[in-house]
Amino acid sequence: MTGQAASRRPPPDSSMMSGTVSLRLGRRLRALRNRILASPRFQRWAAAFPLTRPVARRHTRELFDLVAGFVYTQVLTACVRLDLFEYLRREGPCTLAKLAGHSDLPAPAMDTLLRAAVSLRLLQRAAPDTFDLGPLGAALLGNPGVVAMIEHHALLYADLADPVALLRGGRATQLSDYWGYAGAEAPDGLAGDQVGAYSQLMAGSQQLVAGEILSAYPLQRHRRLLDVGGGLGGFAAAVAARAPTLELHVFDLPAVAVQAREHLSARGLGERITVHGGDFFRDPLPSGADIISLVRIVHDHDDERVLSLLRAVHAALPADGRLLIAEPMADTRRAVPAGFAYFGMYLLAMGSGRPRTRV
Repeated sequence: MTGQAASRRPPPDSSMMSGTVSLRLGRRLRALRNRILASPRFQRWAAAFPLTRPVARRHTRELFDLVAGFVYTQVLTACVRLDLFEYLRREGPCTLAKLAGHSDLPAPAMDTLLRAAVSLRLLQRAAPDTFDLGPLGAALLGNPGVVAMIEHHALLYADLADPVALLRGGRATQLSDYWGYAGAEAPDGLAGDQVGAYSQLMAGSQQLVAGEILSAYPLQRHRRLLDVGGGLGGFAAAVAARAPTLELHVFDLPAVAVQAREHLSARGLGERITVHGGDFFRDPLPSGADIISLVRIVHDHDDERVLSLLRAVHAALPADGRLLIAEPMADTRRAVPAGFAYFGMYLLAMGSGRPRTRV
């Protein structure tokens, strides 16, 4: 009986066997690679051998940039706080002495900052003792939302002062206090002063993504858009300029809605965009839209809450309706660190959400 049962057993799955062999081979190759790269002798040889020297130097630069990255960000922060980029745009190329006077810094300290900024391409030398905007500093002037985020990152840096403590959790963070809705049991009860700062920050950075979204999807084909979590209406305002016949609605927390109406009225859009107040985790979404947008909303929340929000969207849309989701994805080509490293740690400090991949 045993022999007969054994003889009837199906032959091994060749694809499964090959997969197992590939996994074992991959582990062995990685272990070998790691032993070689960790060897000081190999490192000296790779740095000296002409064919491997460029790769060795690139790896050295990448490692050093990881070590020095925080210092680079602080150079950028100092330039922003001293208003160097805007000052150089107004005044044109300036001498070290003039910039030191503008910033109220001693000349040697100003020289240190300027040299650092030049090395990061934020500034450039126009003459031996004269400085002007560099390519990255000039680009920042066209992105006020990025400048606002640079200032905002002081909260993140404070939370990351002890990254292991942050990873272990169990303590309050400055970012969780800033993003008041993230940990609030009843976010719809937040007051205006509790939502104003983050609403302004999101409004300032909205232009960074609005144009890309509008270029990727033709909203003109729709009749009514509901932007859920739309803040002060930055995305809806961008849509208004691109799709003049589209009916526009924004839904956000009651305190945010009050500020959104004031903000849009000041821009002459009070009659063009209707604002609704509510909590999209508790209240039904306004009906009637044939497209609902979630712009930088999903990644802020954990899976259970995201599913609840998606069910609310499904209930509010007609059978032929569309859902437009715009998110920073963690597996974006050439920007993987932005997803897993930056947003991973940022959302951990915020206390809500996580970076997600397409699958």
